[in-house]
This record gives sequence, C-alpha cells and structure tokens, in this order.
Amino acid sequence: MAGILATGTLVTTSRPEVLAGSATADEIPVVPAGPIGDSLRTGRGPDLTGLPGGASSALPEQPKQAPPPDKPEPGTVRLPEGGAATLVRKEVVDGVLPVPDGIGEATWWGAELTGSEGATVLAGHVDWKGAKGPFAELWRAATGREVGITDSAGTQYRFKVSQVLTINKNDLPSRALELFGPRGTHRLVLVTCGGQWVGGQSGYEANRVVIADPIT
Repeated sequence: MAGILATGTLVTTSRPEVLAGSATADEIPVVPAGPIGDSLRTGRGPDLTGLPGGASSALPEQPKQAPPPDKPEPGTVRLPEGGAATLVRKEVVDGVLPVPDGIGEATWWGAELTGSEGATVLAGHVDWKGAKGPFAELWRAATGREVGITDSAGTQYRFKVSQVLTINKNDLPSRALELFGPRGTHRLVLVTCGGQWVGGQSGYEANRVVIADPIT
C-alpha cells in the first residue's frame, strides 16, 4: 500500500524498506491534537468416552468445557470481525506523525480514550506485498458493529460504529478538521486506504473512514 491518508493536509507514503523495518517510516502531516493517554487459544481435554476392554469399562461422558473467553492483549484494537492490531503511539511534532511500520500495527494519535471531545484516530495499512492487514475489514464495516480498544493497562473501551465513509483522497484535506480534529463529541476514527490503485504517492485513490461512538 502506498498511502493511508490524502495528499495535502494529511499525507503518507510507504516504502518497502520502511515496512520491512530497515528504514525510518515516512511522515505525514496531520491535524495537531491533544496528547493521548497510555493507553487463544482454546484448550480441549482428551475424549474420555470409554476405556479399552469393552462397554462395561466405559467411563461416563465428560462434560465439555467451554472455551475460555478471548482476552484482548493490552495495547490493541479489536475490529468488528475480530481482526486486531497493535497500537503504536507516536508523538506529534510540528503536526507530523510517522505511519505504522507494518500491517499489524495501527498508529494512534488524538484525544484520550477517556476524553469528552475530539477524535481518537487509528490509522492502519490495508495491505502490503499481497498480504492483507486487519484494517482491510474496514471495507466491510457496517453501522451498529462494535470496536474494542484495550489500553496498555488492560482497561477496555467499547465503541459502536455510527458512520462508514469512503472519501477520495483529493477530498479528504477539506474534511480533516471535521473528521480528525480535537473538537466535537468524542469519537473513535479508524482510517485506511483502498479502492482503485492509482500509484505514485497516493497509492489507492480513496480512504475508508469508520467513525464509532463510545458505549457508556
């Protein structure tokens, strides 16, 4: 993927050597926002339906154990279909934020999870070198689905999707403050790219923007 956000107010380009971990991530100008806070296996016992030697020595069927609940890892986002990405906090310096270093990461900036206003923004790559990232599922997102975030202390936050937008990258800069800014009601904003591949710095022609509201 060659870009998450649009050229202009919000820009990113990705190079193969960046995602391979051999170079520093490209940087993208973003809307400055306030600081953000710090943020299976299932086991099954042996099937003991009986012992060797015939039915007379059979043991009663053992009750099946329910699999343990899926416990999110600290510092992760869990998307509606179950995809997960590691949250990577980057300091916003002069309005510039590095992009994630791989498809399994989501760059996190903006309002705190406990904030009363502003956007908590997570940006992730949709794919790289033929491998799809968890943020690819944003292209199947629907209103009413839930997104979960677990901060570094293990505290969990739940959000419900309220808007699903597809925005051409040329149109995104004019909506940057509206979508990603530090004002307005508190919301979670998930961003990735996709649509038609156009190459160059833009990469894909569009951004998928999913907005979710806190569940209280």
